[in-house]
Amino acid sequence: MQIYNLEFSEEEIQRAVAEGRLLSMEIEFSRICNFRCSYCYVPTKSQLNNELTRQEIKDVILQAKELGAGKIIILGGEPSIYPHIQEMITFLSGQGLAIELFTNGTGIDADLARVLAENRVRVALKRNSFDESIQDKLAGKAGAGAIIGTALANLQQAGYPSDDLFLAISTVICQQNIDELPAMWEWLRKERIEPYFEVITPQENAVENKSWLSVDGMQLKRLFQKLSAIDREKYGRDWEPQPPLVGNKCMRHQVSCLVSATGDVMPCVGVTIPVGNIRENRLADIISTSEVINNLKNYREMIKGECRDCDKAEECYGCRGAAFQLTGDYLASDPTCWRNHCSQE
Repeated sequence: MQIYNLEFSEEEIQRAVAEGRLLSMEIEFSRICNFRCSYCYVPTKSQLNNELTRQEIKDVILQAKELGAGKIIILGGEPSIYPHIQEMITFLSGQGLAIELFTNGTGIDADLARVLAENRVRVALKRNSFDESIQDKLAGKAGAGAIIGTALANLQQAGYPSDDLFLAISTVICQQNIDELPAMWEWLRKERIEPYFEVITPQENAVENKSWLSVDGMQLKRLFQKLSAIDREKYGRDWEPQPPLVGNKCMRHQVSCLVSATGDVMPCVGVTIPVGNIRENRLADIISTSEVINNLKNYREMIKGECRDCDKAEECYGCRGAAFQLTGDYLASDPTCWRNHCSQE
């Protein structure tokens, strides 16, 4: 089974944990975004006054590389409208780092698509529905569906997807799109586009819009099982249904971290506990001394509740972000997992 956002073996992960190294790092260049997605994790709707400079971003990337990171995952805000995106892509590529970009597609014109292709950037284009009215509502922006369609066309014109040019569609599972997701999954498979389908982390906008977004544990279980059957029967891909990521598992806390647009270091976008700031301390010192990060690395000893006793515990710890956002305890059992009785209450 592929490990979400990571292309590393279990041996590499175990060695990195033992040596206190990174294999990847997630980073926000800016919080500025032209969409207002109904499920977005970003708490602020406006530009921050103290965002990292280009030099600060480059410096922390070099620190991550020194710690062993071979891949940088660019989040947002919307990175494709970041004024220096091409400079940053060239810098990352020049450092020999693999690059993954999560984007709503706004800035992906023919020129940027060409730059992404030339630098072998792995692109995850956010799309939640083929129905443009649903897509626009989820994105909080009229015309969002058309923007995404244009970006996809530009990426395809630049050569995506191919053996060298990885393309995924990043999709959240919600009430509005759950019925169309099996058909979307099959379409993506036929187009050689990787589906990144995931359960919404219950934070910020997703909490505000819970009444019309959320799906329960049993609905998720049925969807995961259906998609697993499609993959097994039609595409020869055999994987066991397991939240929070469809067909993947997330073990990012073993070998990754997030650096926010203001320099805060956090375990991930869901576990919003700043454990340090790169303007005050070096990344290596922050990671090595953080109780939160070390507890997550040692999850088999530290995890609580049904996640601790689950028969999948050796290879899964649920969604730590969901656990933290819903319970206040990043080590609690994941309330959104259908294996957890709390998810069905």
